Amino acid sequence: MKYILKILKRTVIVIVSLLIVLTITIFFYMKQAKFGKLPSGIRLERIQQSPNYKKGKFVNQVERPIITEGHSMIREVYKTLFKKFERTAPSDSLPSVKTNLHALAADSNLVVWFGHSSVYMQLDGKKFLIDPVFSSSASPIPGSVKAYKGTDVYKPGDLPAIDYLIISHDHYDHLDYETILALKPKVKHVICGLGAGAHFEHWGYAKEQIIEMDWYETSMVDSNYIIHSFPAHHDGGRGFKRSQALWLSFVIESPAMKIFYSGDGGYDPVFKEIGEKMGNIDFALMECGQYNVAWQSVHKLPDEAKQATIDINARRMLPVHHSKFTLAQHSWDDPLVKISALSEQAPYTLATPMIGEIVNLNTPEQTFRQWWVGLK
Repeated sequence: MKYILKILKRTVIVIVSLLIVLTITIFFYMKQAKFGKLPSGIRLERIQQSPNYKKGKFVNQVERPIITEGHSMIREVYKTLFKKFERTAPSDSLPSVKTNLHALAADSNLVVWFGHSSVYMQLDGKKFLIDPVFSSSASPIPGSVKAYKGTDVYKPGDLPAIDYLIISHDHYDHLDYETILALKPKVKHVICGLGAGAHFEHWGYAKEQIIEMDWYETSMVDSNYIIHSFPAHHDGGRGFKRSQALWLSFVIESPAMKIFYSGDGGYDPVFKEIGEKMGNIDFALMECGQYNVAWQSVHKLPDEAKQATIDINARRMLPVHHSKFTLAQHSWDDPLVKISALSEQAPYTLATPMIGEIVNLNTPEQTFRQWWVGLK
């Protein structure tokens, strides 16, 4: 008995020692710059005055459980870790077009999609970059959530000078530290949610460059260019303290047209509200990927992406948040297959370009081949 107690004591000491070492390791690992910075000072004071900040964090307009009724977080984590799902990543290299972005006519209105939610846009002479991730990873953990083969053809050096860098929220698949650092000499202004400016200042951006927005705000960023911010039903966070930077959707209004970007988020009545307030939307970048019925409240299913596009009165829609990273259990091409079928009789035109292929905003009849068909 004495021998058994001695073994148990040693075992407890080893386990406790390992936990202490692990805790210290995690503590110092998360001190790295890539984890960003929590808001403080005047920035925090402004946040605390927001009606969307309650009990020390940002909240959705109407809170819904992240996990759908009938599902459980433990079961979903178990499935993710131990169950194998078919074709969650392509074995083939995805096709792309390498467009010389520096050589594009300055007055051309166009969109270039880089996979996932990263988008370059020229609109009436201004250049926009949305949620860029060019580091080949969507996670702070080395070796995890790697970009698919063929999707990493664009780097920050391929981008021209950017008038407005737009960030919907501070999750790693939308706000990428390495990319943001590399883009710093090219970016004139940053537009993001309340609190996210702390990350940019921590990474060397000037306070004067950063425009932080709450929901239902408008910012006249230039003559006849207005950014409208709207809610999204999602969350934010880069560390243990969650929801300290606000998540948004945007309408970018230029002299000639209105562009909507959904950011991430579940289907919500706010889409109809946006449609009623903004009138017709010329082009929508709509989240459609990394979904699951189990977390439907924070990521739209394809039929909800279709309905959201109809709600905002969009004439054209480009589905984003797919075809670069695996963050869900569906097959990698499921978003494209489903939204293409759903959009056949829709009142909007669907755009499904390859990575790097130019989408002409002035040519609504432009067609695209189903490049994903036949890829494994």
